[in-house]
Order: sequence, then C-alpha cells, then structure tokens
Amino acid sequence: MRDQQKLESASGTPEVAFLVIRSGNAKGDVYRLQPGQVTSLGRSPTNRIVIRDEVCSRNHCEIFLSGSVWALRDLESRNGTLVNDTLVKGDWPLHEGQTILIGDCEVSFTFDLSRQMKEMDQVSNHLTDTDTALDLVLEQDISNGPAIIHRASQSRYRESDHHIIGRDRASQELAGLYRLGLDMAAAADSNALSEVVLEGLFSGTVADIGAILLLPKSTEGPANPTDLGVVTYNSRGNYPYQKVSDSLTQQVLSSRDAVLAKDVLDDSRLASRDSLGEIQAQSLICAPIQVKERIYGLIHLYSTNPENQLDPDDLEYTLALADQFAVALESLKQREFLAKGLARVKGENQTLREQLNLESEMVGDSRQMQKLKMNMERIARTEATVLVRGESGVGKELVARGIHFSSNRTEHPLVCMNCAALNESLLESELFGHEKGAFTGATGLKVGKFEQADKGTLFLDEVGEMSLPVQAKFLRVLEGHPFERVGGGTSINVDVRVVAATNRDLEKSVKEGTFRKDLYFRLHVVEVMVESLRNRPDDIPLLAEYFLKKNAKRSGICVTEFTADAMNVLISYSWPGNVRELQNVIERTSILCPNEYITAGDIQLSALNESDKSLSGVLSRNQFRPVSLEAIEKEHILATLEQTNWNKSKASQILGIERSTLDRKLKRYQVNRPTK
Repeated sequence: MRDQQKLESASGTPEVAFLVIRSGNAKGDVYRLQPGQVTSLGRSPTNRIVIRDEVCSRNHCEIFLSGSVWALRDLESRNGTLVNDTLVKGDWPLHEGQTILIGDCEVSFTFDLSRQMKEMDQVSNHLTDTDTALDLVLEQDISNGPAIIHRASQSRYRESDHHIIGRDRASQELAGLYRLGLDMAAAADSNALSEVVLEGLFSGTVADIGAILLLPKSTEGPANPTDLGVVTYNSRGNYPYQKVSDSLTQQVLSSRDAVLAKDVLDDSRLASRDSLGEIQAQSLICAPIQVKERIYGLIHLYSTNPENQLDPDDLEYTLALADQFAVALESLKQREFLAKGLARVKGENQTLREQLNLESEMVGDSRQMQKLKMNMERIARTEATVLVRGESGVGKELVARGIHFSSNRTEHPLVCMNCAALNESLLESELFGHEKGAFTGATGLKVGKFEQADKGTLFLDEVGEMSLPVQAKFLRVLEGHPFERVGGGTSINVDVRVVAATNRDLEKSVKEGTFRKDLYFRLHVVEVMVESLRNRPDDIPLLAEYFLKKNAKRSGICVTEFTADAMNVLISYSWPGNVRELQNVIERTSILCPNEYITAGDIQLSALNESDKSLSGVLSRNQFRPVSLEAIEKEHILATLEQTNWNKSKASQILGIERSTLDRKLKRYQVNRPTK
C-alpha cells in the first residue's frame, strides 16, 4: 500500500486521488477529487456524487483534503458510514485502496487508478475496457477541469430489448419510446408514421389488435366520430377491424381523456354498441392523439386474451406514445405544407423564368439580327463583361436577358437597374446597399443590387450617367475588390457578371472627363452593337406580327392581322423610337382598331415623327423640284389625307395642326375630297 506521506509531490502539489464506484447502475464511474473542493456524497441531487440507495441519507458524508491528507467525515447519517467495515467517527484519514461502504454502494479510494480498474471483477456498461477507462480519465489535464469518465457513440436504448433483459418495465418502455422517437422522426408521411406508432404499441402493450384513425383535418373544436378514417390497422390473429362505438369515440373526442375498458363481453352496452363480439375483445383502450387543444385522431387497442388484459400501465404507455405521435404528426404536416409551398414557389419561379426567357427572344431574321444572335451565343458561354450599345429603344435589355439566360448563370438572379433614374447618393445606395441610419431616411438595412445579383448577372442601363465618385467604387467591384454598404464597415464579396448598356458616346465622355478612362476600358471587354430599326426594315413585319399576337393574347383583343397597305406604312416609317416605339404603336392601334384587321388608316404614328419623316421625304435632294412652299404644303396635306382615307382628325394629328387649321388650308387651296 502506498505510504500516506506521498500525498504531496516534490513540487508541493497534493497528489490527485480518485473515487471509483463499484456497485449499482453507476458501477465503473470515476470521480476525481479536487484539492480545495469538498466532495459530498448522499441521496440528494445537490450532492456531487448521488447515491440512489434508501439506506443512504440525503447528505451522508463528505471527503476533503486536510493539509496533505484526504479525509472522510460522516454527516450524522442515519445508518452511518463504513471504511473497510469500520464505522467512521470524526475525520477519518483515507488510505490507498480503502473501500467506503454506504448501504449497498461501494466506493474505492485510490491514487493509482490503473491498478484499481484492473482489480475490478467486472466493468460496468459505462466502461467496457480498462485501458479505455483509464485513458478517458488521464487524457484530461489533471490540474485543471473535470475528468471525462465515460464516452458513448449512441445510447444503449437504441439496442433491441434483449440487451435490457432484467431491467424493470419502466426501463424497457423508455428504451422502446426512445427507439420509436427515432423511427418516427424518419417517417416520410403520415401513413408510414402511423405504421411505426402502431408497431410500437404492439411492442409496449399486451394488445393484439390495434388501429390508428385520423381526422381529415386537425381541429381545436368538436370532432365528429364519422369523420375518422382508419389510416393503419394490424391484428396478431388476422381479425377484421371492428371500430369502437360512436358513443365511446364521441366521449373520448369530447373529453380528450383516454379510456381503458375491461370485461367488454360482460358489459351489454359496450358489447352491443362496439360490435366486438366477432373478435372476442376482453379489454380496449381508446386514446386521443392531440397537441394541447388540437386533436388529430384516435388510437384503438384491443386485447382478446382474458389472461393478459390491458391494464393502466398499458394506458400510460399508450398516452406517452400518443403524445409523441401527435407532435411528430404536427411537425410532419408542417413539413408537408412547407414542401408543397416550396414546390409551388419553385413552379412559379420556373414559370416566370420561362416567361422572361420568352420575352428575351430576339425577334427578327435580318442579316444584322442573325449576326447579333450569333455574337450573343458566343458571349454567353464566357464570363466577360459586356457593353451593349445602341440607340434608345433598340432592345439593349433584351440582349442582356438573352446573354444571361444562355449562360451558366441562368439558375441565378438577373438584376436590372437604370443608372439614369437616380441621383448620385441614391444610385450608390441602390448599387451597394446601406446600413440602418446611414443617412436620413435609412430606417433599415438595404441589400444593394450587387448583393442581390450574387452568382448571377447585373444589368446596368444608361451606365454613362454615373457620377465620377460612383464610377470609382463601381470600378473596384468590377476588378474583384470587396465593397462596403453605405454607412457600413463590413467587407462584402460577390460573384457578379456585369452587362452594361448605354446610348451615349462614351469616347466623347472620356475626352470631356465625365467618364473614367479606366472604367471605360474595364467595361469595353466585349462590345455588342444593336442596330436601329430603320437600318433593318426586314425585321419590321416580324416584329409587328409578334407584338400584335402578344397584345391580342394578353388583352383578349380579336385583331389578328395587317392589310398590305398597313404593313407598307409600318415599313416606310423611320421609327426614331426604334422597337419600343413600334411596340407601342401596335398596342395602341390594336386597342382602337374597330375591325379584325388593321388598315393603313388605323395606324396612329407620332405626329412629330411622321411630320419629320414626311418633310425629309419632300425635301430630299434626290426628289428636289423647283416648286414653292405653298405647293409643297398643299401636296403634303393631300398625301396625308389620302394616307388616312380622308380622316381629317388623324390627318391633323399627323400634320401637327388643329382640325380647324386644316379646314382653313383646304378651303384656301380649294381642295375637296374626290368623289368615287
């Protein structure tokens, strides 16, 4: 035996001592004694070492370091404390290998844990290997912190029942409920969940017939027994299912109390009402499946064995499982609801994407459009920054959409913003976001366009309208640097492809100093030029037909085609507003057209644009004639009237004059509508 004088090491630090529990369910548990800390033992849960033995007092004894000696003190316990069969009196010094006896519990005192563990006849379920037990304790820093006395990869309650033979019914039920909880969590739907629960009821009770009935919809109010439907049923004797009477079911649904009924066959009321004669049921349980005030259904259990009838313990187990079942069912219903909502949102998102993709189709078959489509396809496969150039209304945003939906980023956001629509401060906030309180009116955090477009594409229209300070910050992000929200200090990194568009002469802006030269070169990686509509007249018929069908479908208008004269009007017009103007003209004309087809007289062009076009045609060098202005005006008025089928209101609108002015000019020129 180790000499007690060795309690202090050469450094003056007391040697660490251990207590090893050697009996009961805690067999093999190890506790390290800490200098300066009193270790109390007793039945009360406030003790450091709790001994579950009726012989043990609530506060039985304590162990502490007295100088250099570990000592034991009995706390006036009812049955006393023994050390090696000797009753402890006063402060009792402890020595290596001594055994403290408290009722049926044996506690060994030791400095040499490895030897103590090897001397144990049998290691408890907590520690199955002596070396492992020793390592678990010694791997800790002995001078600081508690010792790890046990580790486990999974609970023993996950094992089958034969591993807990000999334990009381409560332990077996606990193990069963534990495993059932895991199985219920893994159930994919309410049917699978019900089957798991019913199998658990057969395992935990003496029932040999059982069924689970659910309401179509859970309720907190009154429930009708006729609404219950059998979800799952099982019988050990292959009996057909016999439902409990509506009166008994209604009683359980109303009171929300589970009931246990015995001697069913001897009770004429139950036997007749419940129709259980065919299965010879001796006892039954009817329990509600509920969470707080919300009820989901009922559990029915029957026992046909007169020697092994359902008892109150079976009822308690059924209630415990019904509670778990209800919570799991509620979670499953919520999960199914969220899954359906997610599927619906995904479907709507896919539909919107398809619509956006459809609207991104570049309509036209001219040589210029074929070249543009080919270039867009090549550009989409890359990650290059794109600069789209062209007049206002040519469809630069459609080009950006086409590039995005043909790229590898199509599953991620396409975010669009017009830089000309905001002033400098608002533009910076829109692009990079702002923190709460960054400026007056910043009442909350705002995520900027760059963050919104992360992993996707950011389309910036009218990029030439950016102020120089915003251009500088924009350039850093394009170069891959992180940015900060307005008023913030957190660096934010994003992965965004930028497609910019402008109708300005950026080269001129660079020379004038209103656009940064380095930003110009950073944007000018790949340039896409979209031709104006007047330079590709072959596309006008295709676009006109496309817009007419689109508007008819959207508005339910039965205007389906153009006459040849109407199409000639569209083709001969210069379209200074490009595709956007054509779309608006077709929509306006189709809405106001009284027939199923559009004639030349139905087309309402912009008065300013049509006047400019007409004058440019009259005064063209190729068509010059030595005539007076009065003759040109008269000729032009007559041509306009012929074009509008002598509709003076439309003609005056095209000419940009009042109807009364047109009448005066016709009177002065002595012009009348020709008779057929």
